[in-house]
Amino acid sequence: MLNLNHLIILLVVFILGGFLGWFLHRFEFKGKAIRMREEAQSIIRQAREEARNIRREAVLQAKDKFYKMKSEFEAEIKEKRRELQRFENRLIQKEEQLDAKLSMLEKKEQALINQEKAVQQRRAQYEELVSKQREMLEKISNMTSEEAKEFLLKQIEEEAKYEAAKMMKEIEQEAKEQAAKKAKKILASAINRYAGEYVTEKTVSVVPLPNEEMKGRIIGREGRNIRAIEAATGVDVIIDDTPEVVILSAFNPVRREVARLSLERLITDGRIHPARIEEVVNKVTQEVETSIQEAGEQACFDVDVHGIHPELVKLLGKLKYRTSYGQNVLQHSIEVAFLCGIMAGELGLDVKQAKRAGLLHDIGKAVDHKVEGSHALIGADLAKKYGESEEIVHAIAAHHEDIPPESVLAILVSAADTLSGARPGARRETLETYIKRLQDLEKIALSFKGVSKAYAIQAGRELRVIVESDSLTDEEIFILSKDVAKRIESELTYPGQIKVTVIREKRAIAYAK
Repeated sequence: MLNLNHLIILLVVFILGGFLGWFLHRFEFKGKAIRMREEAQSIIRQAREEARNIRREAVLQAKDKFYKMKSEFEAEIKEKRRELQRFENRLIQKEEQLDAKLSMLEKKEQALINQEKAVQQRRAQYEELVSKQREMLEKISNMTSEEAKEFLLKQIEEEAKYEAAKMMKEIEQEAKEQAAKKAKKILASAINRYAGEYVTEKTVSVVPLPNEEMKGRIIGREGRNIRAIEAATGVDVIIDDTPEVVILSAFNPVRREVARLSLERLITDGRIHPARIEEVVNKVTQEVETSIQEAGEQACFDVDVHGIHPELVKLLGKLKYRTSYGQNVLQHSIEVAFLCGIMAGELGLDVKQAKRAGLLHDIGKAVDHKVEGSHALIGADLAKKYGESEEIVHAIAAHHEDIPPESVLAILVSAADTLSGARPGARRETLETYIKRLQDLEKIALSFKGVSKAYAIQAGRELRVIVESDSLTDEEIFILSKDVAKRIESELTYPGQIKVTVIREKRAIAYAK
């Protein structure tokens, strides 16, 4: 019984102790919360106070900045106003000056109007006086004003022509006297020191056959072989009654050479059919291309010219298959190079540069069948494209006077080109072309007034013109020779150059009785 009471008391005490502990803990938490709330309110008050201080300071700073900007703006406005005032003053001054000038111009204009009226009056008086004087002169001379003007102009023209011819004759005579000896010496030395080859090129290629049966094999069944040859090479294969011969004809000499070599190999091999023809033509084409390159390199080596662009060397090689008046162009170019070098050495010029210009002077002929224009200008464009110097380019362009020669090198190339084409055996013409050229030379000379006879001599390299002594004076025959030469240059095509000699002879006859 006692133990139960004790337990109850302990239990009551335990419960009271727990309740008391809970109450004390709650009371302590409320106290902390109150203190924390007070601290937070204190912090908030301090923050609000600091915010008010910051805002006051910011407002003060903004006001200071505003007043400062306002003062600067007002100062700037005042300066702008002063500048505007100065500008306005200047404008007013200029306006006053313009008004003064306008007033002055109006006065001058009025003065000019008055002067113009006076001039018109004087002009009318002058025209009246001139008219009266003209009428008086016409009465005295029995000629109208137009007739007198024509007479005076004709007389002045004749006097000017006479003086010009006389002066030209004197200048040319003086130049000839000074240059004749040296030019003859240089040209003779150049010709004597160079021994060139004669013409050996042909316009068609002839392929010999071992027998007549080979013609049928070349033609093939229904002509398939000959068509295959023509299609592969681009040449015309001519098979006629000529025994054991096939003729190849083509505008392009390189194609003709490829066709000739291909046909010779096919004949030697004996196997002639379209597939074999195409195979042989392709192989020969490669060999000819190699031969072209080697020919160009050999030409450069022979002339001792180095550093030429490979494309120009290849074009030089193509000239091996190009002819001009029957003369091989590559051989002609080599010859011109040697002649240029010889003459340059005589004159103390750069021999290597002269040889280079002479070797390349006809390079345009390698492509002139593909490009329109003069071969001289085409060659100059090619030389410029592949890095040749301006002197070389100009010499190439001027060697046929497509442009005026402006250097000694250009004149040397032109002279060497003429020498190479004009020397005996250099070129070949047909008899018909040769005779027609002589007839055209004489016909051109006879078409001029005062010419009585004309003779083409020295194989057409000189034209002798005989004039009537009563029709032309000594000075006028000088002009006639120039006119005939210009007419020949513009109307005829000829190798080398043609000398025009005009002869005027005065004969006096008397009889003794």
